[in-house]
Amino acid sequence: MSVMTELDSRPEEVGKILVKVQDELRELRDHLLSKSDGQIISVADLENALARTEQGLQRKTEEVVHQINNSVMMLPLSDPKYGGELSSLETTIDLRRQPKATYYGKDKGGPGQLQLLPPRPNFLMKQPIQTQGLTPSQQLKQQCNLRAMANPYNAQNRNVLNDNYGIQLPLIPQKPEPRQIPLKPLTGSTVEHLTILPKANRVDAQLAPPPITEDDASKGIRSLIERGLIPPAAHLTLEPSPIRRQPALLHNPADKSKAPTISEMMPGLALVHLDVSNPVTENEPKSAVTSFPSAPTPRPTPQPASRTRESSASGRNKTPATVRTFEMPLQPLQESEEPPPTTPASGDLKTLSHRFAIQNGHVKETQPEFLAFKQHYCLTWGSIVTTLKHLERMLTRFSVPIAFVNGDKLADLSMEFELERPPSIEHLLCVIVNRDDVEAMVTKPGRKFLGMNGQDLAATTIQSTWRMYCDRIAYLEYRKHKWAAGVIAISWIMHIKMVKVRHQLVRSRADQLENFKFRAKKFAASWDRIKTSKRVVIHIPSLGLAQKIRDSINDFGIQQNTQMARLCDIRDPNVDVIFVSPVPLSDETLQYYSKLLGLKAAVESGKVDDQCNMEDRFKIIVPEAIKSFPTHRMCLATLLKYSPQTMRRIKLMIRGRDAYIVTTVPHKDDLAVADYLEVPILAPEPEIARLYSTKSGCKRVFASAGVGMPPGEYDIYSLGQLHECLAQLVTENLGVQRWLFKLDEEFDGRGIAYCNITDHLKCYKWALKESQRYGEKWSKKWAQESAYIKIHAEIGDVLQYFAEPVNKNVFPTWEKFLAAFLGQGGVVEACPPAESITTLTVDMLIEPSGRINMVTCGDQIHAESQFSCWGISFPQSSVDPEVLNKVCLKIGDACKARGIVGYFTIDFVTFISGTAMDQRLWAVDLSLHYSDSLGLFQLVSYVTGGLLNTRSHVFEVEPPKEPKKPRRRRLAGTDELHDNNSRFAVMSTRLLHTNLAVVHYSVFFQMCRAHGIGYDIKEKQGSVFTLLDSFNRERLGMVTIGDTLQGGLATFARNLSVIHQEISAPNMQGVTNFKGAIGDIEGILGTTIQNAEEMLAAMRNEEES
Repeated sequence: MSVMTELDSRPEEVGKILVKVQDELRELRDHLLSKSDGQIISVADLENALARTEQGLQRKTEEVVHQINNSVMMLPLSDPKYGGELSSLETTIDLRRQPKATYYGKDKGGPGQLQLLPPRPNFLMKQPIQTQGLTPSQQLKQQCNLRAMANPYNAQNRNVLNDNYGIQLPLIPQKPEPRQIPLKPLTGSTVEHLTILPKANRVDAQLAPPPITEDDASKGIRSLIERGLIPPAAHLTLEPSPIRRQPALLHNPADKSKAPTISEMMPGLALVHLDVSNPVTENEPKSAVTSFPSAPTPRPTPQPASRTRESSASGRNKTPATVRTFEMPLQPLQESEEPPPTTPASGDLKTLSHRFAIQNGHVKETQPEFLAFKQHYCLTWGSIVTTLKHLERMLTRFSVPIAFVNGDKLADLSMEFELERPPSIEHLLCVIVNRDDVEAMVTKPGRKFLGMNGQDLAATTIQSTWRMYCDRIAYLEYRKHKWAAGVIAISWIMHIKMVKVRHQLVRSRADQLENFKFRAKKFAASWDRIKTSKRVVIHIPSLGLAQKIRDSINDFGIQQNTQMARLCDIRDPNVDVIFVSPVPLSDETLQYYSKLLGLKAAVESGKVDDQCNMEDRFKIIVPEAIKSFPTHRMCLATLLKYSPQTMRRIKLMIRGRDAYIVTTVPHKDDLAVADYLEVPILAPEPEIARLYSTKSGCKRVFASAGVGMPPGEYDIYSLGQLHECLAQLVTENLGVQRWLFKLDEEFDGRGIAYCNITDHLKCYKWALKESQRYGEKWSKKWAQESAYIKIHAEIGDVLQYFAEPVNKNVFPTWEKFLAAFLGQGGVVEACPPAESITTLTVDMLIEPSGRINMVTCGDQIHAESQFSCWGISFPQSSVDPEVLNKVCLKIGDACKARGIVGYFTIDFVTFISGTAMDQRLWAVDLSLHYSDSLGLFQLVSYVTGGLLNTRSHVFEVEPPKEPKKPRRRRLAGTDELHDNNSRFAVMSTRLLHTNLAVVHYSVFFQMCRAHGIGYDIKEKQGSVFTLLDSFNRERLGMVTIGDTLQGGLATFARNLSVIHQEISAPNMQGVTNFKGAIGDIEGILGTTIQNAEEMLAAMRNEEES
């Protein structure tokens, strides 16, 4: 077999190269025919010949492609003068005059053998014609000459025509051009300003962008985006779109191994059409030539060759080819009607999905899909291999037989976990195409033990799980012990610290108490000097009650602020007052008290215009700790103790001056405040005050004083003791119907319960007969024994079913009251056996020097309960002053003997005995603190300038200085010509009406002024208010002053009625205690009128006699 000729190194035309290829194929055919003479040849020889031919064709193809890619292209000249000489090189093949190519078909005789057909005539080739062309420099020169000849105004036009054609054009003289005067250069921008985004749109991006003009649009989209006319994030759509959508061409899977055609491999050979569609059959004559139409027609797809061969020498992919003879009709280039598709803007779109399979946990690296995937991601193959190993290990671990992997997702996953933690099973499952099947296997329990070394893995898992369980139990036990040890250690440390703190507090309290006693002795020794000299009184209205009681009091701060009238101590010119307020006060409230205290000069002179400014005499201070503890309900002394700024301020204000503290209910923190301020306290020790302020403690004081008390027992702490004492009391006092039960530590009637024992005792009538039978001997124990036994047997059931607490809000049931009674102790006493009962309140003062004084006295007014004091009518008019003074002095001596100093309050009840028809006076309660009635008495004294005669219990004021005509009043036929200088006052700090919250104080005072509610400075009569709550305004205090008790009570009742009508509506009555107070006042008025009529009748009888 002859060797194919090599191509020259110089570039040739494609047609010439193809002619050489056909010649060599023809030589191969002749060689085979001469060797076998038409007989059957061996397949091995044919295979060798085809391999050599294929190698030669492949080499020539590569050289053709190389020559086409590296050839220099030149434009043809447009000058018709050189059209014949400068024609391009062309090679044409007359295929119509050539016979068809030889076809090698399979022999029907046997498999694996080929039959060689007879040869056909040679191709008739046209000889290539090549004309001599010009060099590039000559072509450029010709182009310049052509342009000069075409332009008559060109300077070279006349010379070119003369040189090339011998045409001598006439010389036309040109006129000299006028000299141009150089213009003055202009400075500035020569470019027009482009439109930019307005400032409003740059500031507020929500505004609509301005319209884009045609000139702006001509600058291009990039210019519009840079100038801000189009937002950078805008979605742009091109019309028409450069991307055209058309159905994708789906290839037949059978054509997978089909060899590509020459036109597909080398687009430069588009002029040559290789026709392989019509093979020559056995019966077809050798000289038959098929005529080709001018346009290509679709033909059946030829069968592939025996196999595709690969080149092993070069190591790179070679273009496969088949050893066949082709007819190559010349096809003209088809002009494309549509523009070529453009590349999308995004550029990096994945149109293919690389998928491959993993069988039994391993990837077959020779499968074409995996190789294509590996070649596509060759740049990032390192991270992909790592992730692929994780995936193989997972599939091997769970014995997954086959899994199909999405290569693109695997590549993305490898980029995500390249530098981070290994991917989890969930992430690995995301790259598997048949995820449902694989996930079902992975999540199946025990699946991982079915693979290789499954038993060893199961044994290892069982052992590790058991060891983990044992270690976990041991660790939990250790952690429990460690936690317990830590708790014990911390508890012990805290206990030691708390013990130390307690010891420190005990020492501190002891030191404070010692300092208190030392200052009290010093205060008592210098009291006579202090009370007549300049001094500062620090009023701290602190309710140092037990924490349980403080927690159960609503509006505890307002409850402490009911004694704002203490400011009236500045009536004494030697006294300056510092008032510590338990609640913040508004400017309106401070202004009111400033004006009220400024009436002192007007009261003394009787002229309204003589008002003065007293703000330098009093200071109202609010501790800053009130804001820090808004809900803790601490007493005011505690809040002041935790207010260092207020403490320092008070200490600066009293520096170098005599001062002392007046508190309400003494507390331990009062000692701390006094110790810091280094001032004494006008009050007993807190423990002494707490002991004798209890119901049982006051019984001891009254018993030692030898004053009248209701029948009863105290210091009761058990249920049996309660039943025994009550049975004995009922047996001894069969005439008492109602019995009272009082808690030791409660106040203001909160801890009281009652029971009408005699109404529910079955043996009461029998016991009454027994007492009548024994007569005077009934007081003996042996006479009462039988009645006591029967009463004691019934007393428990009577209390359980018929006893009721007074204050249902604090103690809703008897059971809760009984639990509190047995927990803190209490007393049992008889309720006065009378229908009309009057309660009196007397405020006493034991001076540090030991002198006992009565400060004020009055009759109580009840509104909410008959056991709770709502108001006071001052002075008292129910008991003979001499009898009351005598009893009060006895109680004062008993208190003095127990080391009690300062202010205290005694409560009495008086009634007319039913048997002897004489008036009795019982002492029922003792409170060792500054009372609300005492504060209101200071207000009455301040606005009237009067004094209380403690012997006659008459409050007298100075008569007006201006002469006044005598007021005549007819009374029982006589004329009264003298002036009445005595005054009566009705006062209360418990006024409650929720509708007051909707009325500001300024509007409230205007309303009062409109209805004649006010105070007459000249007559020293009228109404005065105390403002307690600056913000809710639901509570306030009121004092009415008149020349008679009936007048004061009537004015008080009228004021309550007017206020209620003005601030209430039919559908908004509000919560108030006005109605109960008005009812009690009307009852008192009826009693006073009846007493006055009885007195008049007695006077008439005396006159008649």
